[in-house]
Amino acid sequence: MNTRELNFAYKVRHALNESADKLPASTAEKLASARKIALSRQKKESGLRVLVTRPVFAGDAGRLFNAPLAWLGRMGTMVPVVALFALLASIYQVEQRHISDTAEMDVAVLADELPLSAYLDNGFNAFLADRDK
Repeated sequence: MNTRELNFAYKVRHALNESADKLPASTAEKLASARKIALSRQKKESGLRVLVTRPVFAGDAGRLFNAPLAWLGRMGTMVPVVALFALLASIYQVEQRHISDTAEMDVAVLADELPLSAYLDNGFNAFLADRDK
């Protein structure tokens, strides 16, 4: 409730309390008896208390992590994460190898270790294609 609604509720309560003294006796008795009937029909408060010893998730998923085979549930979450890291590491290694091979070739070309006629040779292009595989 915001402040405006709360102020309105207080004003209504105050107006009802002021007019309660002006009610006829028969109406006040009817209201009192209706209140007693409503209170008698009110649900009794249960004295039973429950101690929660472990967290319970929606759908009782907490059973998955507290069961005797809880390690299986944890592995179900950890295996994909470890596999992802292994995949990323292997991709990184392959890319680094490819970069170093390309850098070696660039250094050889820039260092002029090959004659210019080698670049026109079809066999050299085949050699470069085989080396990239």
